Amino acid sequence: MQKNILLSFFLLTALFLFNSCNNGAIDKSKTEYQCPMKCEGEKTYQQKGTCPVCSMDLKNINATIETINADENYISEESIFNLTSKWNTQNNKTIELKELKGDVLVMVMIYTTCKSACPRLVADIRNIHDKVNSSAVKYVFVSIDPDTDTPERLKEYAIENKMDNDQWVFLQGTVEDVREFSNVLAVKYKQISPILFSHSNIISVFDEQGVLYYQQEGLGVDNDVITSKITELVE
Repeated sequence: MQKNILLSFFLLTALFLFNSCNNGAIDKSKTEYQCPMKCEGEKTYQQKGTCPVCSMDLKNINATIETINADENYISEESIFNLTSKWNTQNNKTIELKELKGDVLVMVMIYTTCKSACPRLVADIRNIHDKVNSSAVKYVFVSIDPDTDTPERLKEYAIENKMDNDQWVFLQGTVEDVREFSNVLAVKYKQISPILFSHSNIISVFDEQGVLYYQQEGLGVDNDVITSKITELVE
């Protein structure tokens, strides 16, 4: 009799603790909001509002994930894949940016005849590539000198720099499309002579949906932070 009472007591205690744990568990089905720029990393909020860092409206990440899962053609409002401009690759193929969807993108604007900043930017990209070491990333170079940087010239440049495989993409667009895209990346450039351009030195990282995730400005800077940001997306 005493054993039965003790057994019942232990069962009731276990049931109580189980229910208590369930009541205190995090309900993943609850709506969560997050800054679209991820200024605070993966931090989320339970209510609508604005990001305390950049003041952008917080996005319902649950709804976004559900939409993406339901429609493989989904493109976020913040995505560069909404741009309808057409670009020529170093392989003389015409593409739209949305054809790069599905890969993490590391993008930079250069011109192939540059003898100062651009070679250092290319070296930085190569260093990032070696550290990340993932086939899920594409490295995209957009020319700010489309008149000179024809697909043929871009192909030569890719071969010269040993970047002649599918992971490296070189793009030539119209003057208007290049200017539009530079505004998206916040890259400023200006032609200061027939063969010289002054320009910002910015490396931009986009997620698989074409949404800006991180930017690094400068030449020869420590690439550990941007490498970790890319790795976050790949994993």
